[in-house]
Amino acid sequence: MFPFIDLAKINARFDLERAFGAFVQRAQYIQGEESASFEHEFAAYCGSRHCIGVSSGSSALYLILKAYKQLGKLRDEDAIIVPTNTYIASVFAITQNNLTPIFAEPSARDFLLDVSRLESLLTPRVRAIMPVHLYGQLCDMQAINAFAKAHNLLVIEDSAQAHGAYVRDPHTRAGAYGDAGAFSFYPAKNLGALGDGGAITTDDDELALTIRCLANAGSVSKYTHTLDGINARLDSLQALVLRAKLPLLDSDNAHRRAIAELYARSISHSEIILPHFRTSSPHSHVWHLFVIRTKARERLRSYLARNGVQSIIHYPTPVHKQQVYARYNHLELPIAQILQSEILSLPISQVQSFAHTQKIAEILNAFVG
Repeated sequence: MFPFIDLAKINARFDLERAFGAFVQRAQYIQGEESASFEHEFAAYCGSRHCIGVSSGSSALYLILKAYKQLGKLRDEDAIIVPTNTYIASVFAITQNNLTPIFAEPSARDFLLDVSRLESLLTPRVRAIMPVHLYGQLCDMQAINAFAKAHNLLVIEDSAQAHGAYVRDPHTRAGAYGDAGAFSFYPAKNLGALGDGGAITTDDDELALTIRCLANAGSVSKYTHTLDGINARLDSLQALVLRAKLPLLDSDNAHRRAIAELYARSISHSEIILPHFRTSSPHSHVWHLFVIRTKARERLRSYLARNGVQSIIHYPTPVHKQQVYARYNHLELPIAQILQSEILSLPISQVQSFAHTQKIAEILNAFVG
């Protein structure tokens, strides 16, 4: 069997049981030393002045937008450009803040936000861009930031799949290129907790203070509530796990990169399109997912299952075609719609062996469509 990801094997590399024992004895279960230390360490790792641990990647995005509204930088019905080929939480954060999504097409080459189309998406209500570093590859942040600066737009990075990605300077990573960045620590992420968790990174002191207050029930001191907040704190147990894993993130990403390169060298099939990645900047892709394209997806997926290879579709339906967004269902974004009908994610992780990867490639190459 070739599992999509072996979380038990990933987590077995860490002596978490001993750490749990000490954690229980300290009895700092909410916003204790582990949470503060993780925030400090992750901010330094990303190259940001601030990190605020929160309950999930979804809440991270939601809180960034809510804080910008609190600070008067966004108002009801303002619009945000967001790719439609993303996990739906990216768009939930927009609409749940009474903001308007402007759905953008991806590039057919790398599945990322197509910066050449940004000008055509501008309206008088657009106030921000939310680039999504899909599958672990950084968007063209230089071009996005230049466009945002020219039009006085906020840039909010959805970095949920791109922990540790950078272009040239490892002191500036995903989450530190825009005005704020949102991370998910869902267990299957490159940096994963043992449950839900997330974080926000920013250099903006006022934004960080507002987010921290909003995420703590609108409170900066116990029983004193100054903002209409929510309970969205990162619990200390997850912070402990993330602190244990953070020192291995770069080496884990390097292994994922090696697995992806082996796939790219070994898969050769006329009905399979391999993912594009920038070889000139290898660290800009941390390979959270290895996503191929094929017009024979359902037949290929069934064939892989019969041969013990698990695969997943991330994501089968563009957000603008989801039932919850019925008011946008009339939109036709053909590139996204074609991509979402052809994509298929293959197994990849920091504990996947080269032998298993080679075998999966051989199984793929033997597929008869």
